This record gives sequence, C-alpha cells and structure tokens, in this order.
Amino acid sequence: MRERLVIIGGDAAGMSAASQARRLRSPEELEILAFERGHFTSYSACGIPYWVGGVVEERAALIARSPAQHREREIGLRMRTEVTEIDTGRGRVRARDLESGAEEWTSYDKLVIATGARPLRPPVPGIDAPGVHGVQTLDDGQALLDSLAPGGPRRAVVIGAGYIGVEMAEALIQRGYAVTVLNRSAQPMATLDPDMGRQVHEAMCGLGIEMVNGAEVTGIETGEDGRARAVTTAEGRHPAEVVVLGTGVRPETSLAEAAGLPLGAYGGLLTDLAMRVRGQENIWAGGDCVEVLDLVSGQERHIALGTHANKHGQVIGTNAGGGYATFPGVVGTAVSKVCDLEIARTGLREKDARAVGLEFHAVTIESTSRAGYYPDAGRMTVKMLAERRTGRLLGVQIVGREGAAKRVDIAAVALTARMTVEQMTALDLGYAPPFSPVWDPVLVAARKAAQAVREAGY
Repeated sequence: MRERLVIIGGDAAGMSAASQARRLRSPEELEILAFERGHFTSYSACGIPYWVGGVVEERAALIARSPAQHREREIGLRMRTEVTEIDTGRGRVRARDLESGAEEWTSYDKLVIATGARPLRPPVPGIDAPGVHGVQTLDDGQALLDSLAPGGPRRAVVIGAGYIGVEMAEALIQRGYAVTVLNRSAQPMATLDPDMGRQVHEAMCGLGIEMVNGAEVTGIETGEDGRARAVTTAEGRHPAEVVVLGTGVRPETSLAEAAGLPLGAYGGLLTDLAMRVRGQENIWAGGDCVEVLDLVSGQERHIALGTHANKHGQVIGTNAGGGYATFPGVVGTAVSKVCDLEIARTGLREKDARAVGLEFHAVTIESTSRAGYYPDAGRMTVKMLAERRTGRLLGVQIVGREGAAKRVDIAAVALTARMTVEQMTALDLGYAPPFSPVWDPVLVAARKAAQAVREAGY
C-alpha cells in the first residue's frame, strides 16, 4: 500500500524534505501532502530586509520554488491551511482552511514538523497594535512594506539590535525613514562580545541611526485609530509611524507541545541525529522549530538559520524516503553587515564559554583585508578564543570592511575539525596582495592565541 508523508510547514525545512523524499520515492510509493498557512513556499526569509530596503526589487526574487512548481513534482500542497492539532496516537493531524474556516482530519504514516519560529514580542501594552511588525515571513515583509507611508512623517523605531534589528534599521534608512533603535544590551549584536559590538554601534551611528542602548521598552502608544504612534521606555518617548520587532525569535512549537512531544530548554523540539523526534518512530522535525547540538560546547542550542533548515530538510527527506542520513550538529556560524561593515562569528563568545565551564584565552588583533600597500585595504578586527590548557579553538569573531566576514569560514572548518590554534597556524591559505596580507588575519590571531597558551605553561 502507498504510504502518506504529511508535512507541517511549507518553507525551507519542510519543502526540502518533501523534494528529497520525492527524489527517492515515486508518487505510487509515497504520497506527499504539505500544509502551509501562509501565501508562499520555499522563500528566503533572510532576504526580507534587503527587499524592504529596496536592494532586492521584487518579492518574487526571494522565492526559490512556487506552490505550482512543487505540485508539478506531484507534491500535494494546501496553501492557507493551518494545522491546529497533532494526534500522535491515531497518526493524524487536524487542519483548518483559513479562507473558508472548514476543518478536517488527515491521517499520516510519516510526519514532518517544520513550523519555524515566531518573533519574540515584549509583554508590554500595545505590542499587538497595528503598525507593529514582526519580520519572519514574506507575508510579514509585505505587510511592513504596505504600511510604509509615501508622505508625511517618516519615523521608525526598531526594538532590538540583533541581526534582524540591525538589518531592518538599515533597510528603513534606505527607505528614507528617521530610525531609532532601542536595544536592551550595552551594545548592538549581542551575538558578539561587547568589545566587538562597539564597532557595530559606531557604524550604525555613522548611517544616521539613533542608537539607544540599555533601553527597556515599557509600552507602545497608539493614536485614535488604534495604530502605533510611539514607543516608550523608562527614560523617554520615541515617536514612530512604524515599529519593527528585532528582538529575536522563539521556536514555534505550540502544536508539538500540545501533542506531548519533547522540548528542550529553549522551547525547541528535541531530535536524534537522523532528525527524528526523540521517542517517536515516524515523526521528524527540522528548521527553526528544533534545537541542535553545538559541537563546541556540547550543549543543545536554538539557532534559527536557513542554512541549517535546508540541511535538516535534506536529512529528513532522505530518511522519510527510505534512505539514511544524519545531521551531526553546528558550530554557530553567522554573518551580516551594516552599511559596508561586515560582521561574522562562529563558535563561542566569552560568556558562552564561561557558561559551560570552559577556561580560555581571548586575544584580539588588528589587520587588513588585503596587503597593506594594496589599494582599498580595509581594516579588520579578529577576536579568537582558545581553551586554556589544550589550545583547542573555541570561537572567532570578525568585524571589518570588504573581505572580512567570509574569513570566518576558515574558523568554522577548524572548529568542526576540533583543531587547536597551534595547528591553525600551519594552515595553507591562499595568498596574493589583492586578497590578503602574507599572514592572513585569522592566522595572525591563531599565532597570538597559540603564544598565549604556550606562555601559560600548563
């Protein structure tokens, strides 16, 4: 008899799983049915700030595969349909058509949960008012663009200064808005150590963004029409016609929790190496709704990135399609930019290392992206953490101009291979004056870290 694979969620993890399973199993062997509550499938959520800012002109450019294209591959897809309940005992899900309101149960032999994440909303008055926007889906991005005023006051407040907050602040500047960023931390980009985040702060101020660090939002004021008009903190009031949430995300696992499936400390689903939900034989989960193993700390973490989601989907689709694949874990690599300042990190920050009981040496070096005498050689700061006794690389942060950010990939490979900083100094990296100094900045940092380990004399 033909099996049925049901997928909850039509973006990166869910539809990657569907496509991979279809490659392995014919429609006669495996029926694939996916439910998506939004209007779009298989799109780049990471590209939304660049679409909002006008760098990417058309929404369609962010869509990798449309519903029609999935259906051409005989993947059943029900758009604008929200799964409201998972019944693991009877192997079925209940779904509601968001246009008609009709509900029905659908049985499954195999189930994939790819419900993504939801923007964190501070629990303050007015946070759900019109004019307050999360930016997690293409629908969210379209709603934000539709709300941008063609004339009159053009003031925006971004709450939070993580990756999304920083990118959205720049996008709104590009749209001609006066932008204020309210940030709870001492510096933007809390994914970096504060000494590195300080450079991001300076770059944002250079764009004309008003940065307010150490700001605790107390409420959203609304006008007579009910729309947001200002954001208040303990220290003051910040007028705005548009408010954007850049406060991070949390796994969207309310369905899974109600079904009694296991969740971790960050609220994400827990899976084994095959991305199978722990304790379940025929249920998999992937994407922003799961927690994954951090290969450096040995702890479970929630990291919402499209790179991971697509890999999860490949692994799930292979296993659900009768093959075998595993997802070993991550090292926490991420890159971003504000204006021409590139920002990158991988592995552990200082506070991450302390939290898991690791002792370390931290070193920082200044260098350039090219040979110092070559035209347009941009400045770069590299910070590196090495374990105190062993010299094992623990983490790298890079902030600099053109050519800086992708150097973090060297460190990501070294972390995955569990290399020491001493071993890194011998890496045979490419060199020519237009691309690097004769000693690449990452190797300069590794040499300094290795010296710190040797001088400690353990």
